[in-house]
Amino acid sequence: MPPSLPHPETHPETHPARHPWSHPPARPSRFELPAVDRALVWLRRDLRLEDHAALHAALGSARQVWCAFVFDSSILDPLPRQDRRVEFIHTSLVELDGRLRQLGSALLVRHGDPVAEIPALARQLGVQAVHVARDYEPAAVARDAQVRGELAHAGVALHSHKDQVIFEAGEVLTANATPYSVFTPYRNAWLKRLGAAQQAGRDPLLPLAVADRLAQHLAPVPAALERGLPSLSDLDFLPTPITTRLHPGESGGTALLSDFLDRIDAYADARDFPAVKGPSYLSVHLRFGTVSVRELVRQAHRRSEAGSRGAQVWLSELIWREFYQQLLHHHPRVVTHAFRPEYERIHWEHGAKADAHFAAWCEGRTGYPIVDAGMRQLRQTGYMHNRLRMIVASFLTKDLGLDWRRGEAWFAEQLNDFDLAANNGGWQWAASTGCDAQPWFRIFNPVSQSRKFDPDGRFIRRYVPELAGLDNASLHAPWQAPEIALASAGVTLGATYPLPIVDHAVARERTLQRYAVVKSG
Repeated sequence: MPPSLPHPETHPETHPARHPWSHPPARPSRFELPAVDRALVWLRRDLRLEDHAALHAALGSARQVWCAFVFDSSILDPLPRQDRRVEFIHTSLVELDGRLRQLGSALLVRHGDPVAEIPALARQLGVQAVHVARDYEPAAVARDAQVRGELAHAGVALHSHKDQVIFEAGEVLTANATPYSVFTPYRNAWLKRLGAAQQAGRDPLLPLAVADRLAQHLAPVPAALERGLPSLSDLDFLPTPITTRLHPGESGGTALLSDFLDRIDAYADARDFPAVKGPSYLSVHLRFGTVSVRELVRQAHRRSEAGSRGAQVWLSELIWREFYQQLLHHHPRVVTHAFRPEYERIHWEHGAKADAHFAAWCEGRTGYPIVDAGMRQLRQTGYMHNRLRMIVASFLTKDLGLDWRRGEAWFAEQLNDFDLAANNGGWQWAASTGCDAQPWFRIFNPVSQSRKFDPDGRFIRRYVPELAGLDNASLHAPWQAPEIALASAGVTLGATYPLPIVDHAVARERTLQRYAVVKSG
């Protein structure tokens, strides 16, 4: 949550034309792989054709190349039948398949267990190598190890490539070769490593050439393997009402980046106000790889070096993303446990009242307008502004006294841009249980946060329309409003809008007592 990662737009807007910025020349291939006749590129979190590490390596080492995607049934089966993320992926694949068909190939799409499907495709195509972009989540690491073993039995090599990040976990370490647990020194070391690499002529931000080799090496799909792209209904999913607003696909990511670069200089000042178009709205594209992180960091770094404060802040947010990735790699236990073990001693609220409070939080009926607006935005759109993520997380853990893992799980179900490392890191930051987290005694006041970051109530009125008639002075804490103001706005507390489910001042004192077990331990 401290990194205000860019997020997808939540209201319709036209796609601006792509910026005519000049791209740096693509770097020559860094991959020294044995030449093979046939190779398969397994797409996962890299749903694009440009500046693509695995595809770049395959095209540079194989005479014939195919691309495949597997709708993983173990991931899809537990989801509700309407899921914005599934539709985002599906729409992005439709675009990608169309581009491949224009080049005389097609996307090989399967639905099932990738541990079985990818080796089967490798055998059917007669490939000698499979190329993937590395995934750092524990479940993905375990899956890839299984696939590697199955492929090895068939005499097929699995080559994995860095593509999600600029620097992987083992590349930015302390002087003692240990992982960082505080962001600022990590960021400084990250920037120092980038500068050293660029000075040495090994710029990791240069794009990886793909386009000039696609037509030469992409192979037609054998008729026996051509199944076409399954529809959403084939996958047993229904369309959602919001996907078009997410601008799926590589073209959507390109358009959003172009739009953001027009206003990046204002990012530092605008990013904290949910009613203002401040973020880049690119996080869902980062999550599914419909944009290249190298291009984003390259743009941010170049403009930061030219003196843009907005670009400098945005670059820091992109580095926060990598900080959480390396944290998850080095400390996979954070998936289920506090990074700081002493915080496991905290006694979180449980029982019927806690469950009722959790339901009210999820549904946006806590009686605190800024909290309710943020939670309703999440339910309706799958997006939540970063400042609101911090506010609602602080409210859950430090006003309601509920375990951060409950909130993390809810976000995982709802967020279009759900990323395990960032979601876990953000929630542990808010709950003060993580590395470089806010101090446990720092407790956001939802009313003062509301007045500071939505002073005119534009955001609250959009998502809590039953309060729209209140004046700005009354909107942020309607239980303190004069009766005449409530009556004239048609607001009846406890009926048309709930009374606060907790008193913030009382909850704050309870939280200080709750966290005292950490101090006393």
